[in-house]
Amino acid sequence: MTIYPAIDIFKGKVVRLMRGDYNEMTAYNDDPVAVAQGFKEAGATALHIVDLEGAKEGTPANFELIKKIVAETGLSTQVGGGIRTEETIEKYLSIGVKRTILGTAATFTQGFLPGVLEKFGDAIAVSVDVKDGFVAVKGWTELTEHTALTFCRAVAEIGVKTLICTDVSKDGLLEGTNMKLYQMLRMKLDNYIIASGGVTTLKEIETLAKLKINGAILGKALYTGTIDLAEAIKTAQLQG
Repeated sequence: MTIYPAIDIFKGKVVRLMRGDYNEMTAYNDDPVAVAQGFKEAGATALHIVDLEGAKEGTPANFELIKKIVAETGLSTQVGGGIRTEETIEKYLSIGVKRTILGTAATFTQGFLPGVLEKFGDAIAVSVDVKDGFVAVKGWTELTEHTALTFCRAVAEIGVKTLICTDVSKDGLLEGTNMKLYQMLRMKLDNYIIASGGVTTLKEIETLAKLKINGAILGKALYTGTIDLAEAIKTAQLQG
């Protein structure tokens, strides 16, 4: 299982939100490039970046900074936040980003997802935000009629290979992740599944790996020192 340390960027700083709330933001570092380099030195091979301003404004706001991170670390990087056009996808891929992440809302835009999948294939991932078992949109404030499984199946049938699934009720709380959700998705789907939201202990990483979840995103647990990144990577590798 691949560990994806997370860097959320807002106004050039590394920050974390609680349950996606911009009013519950904590800044951890003024130098995202140095943070990414630290992750690499700890053994990371991959990186998860979110442009929080981009997500809020609908267009990339920290592109040059992300470009510098990719260039200086060489890590396999996936990026989300404000990616709503083909041009933005192309722009990120042109600087060496491996995978661009479409937010849940973007997938409801008529014809957009099939079009970009046809053009960019495996470079497209979909972020599936789940709350109380249903897919959440509009900053996690509105629940749709789609369950996590029905939505994931629908986008998988269109051709999405990578699903980044977040239980938003767990995000940023350090209270543990929704293991039942990932167990259910793994049993029902053949996709590359990345768990996100609330991963707090090495035991959880071990369990996710045993479930054959393909990746896990670590955020607040790294910044608070709750999990050591090198130990997390080692644990994930031991389980395959």
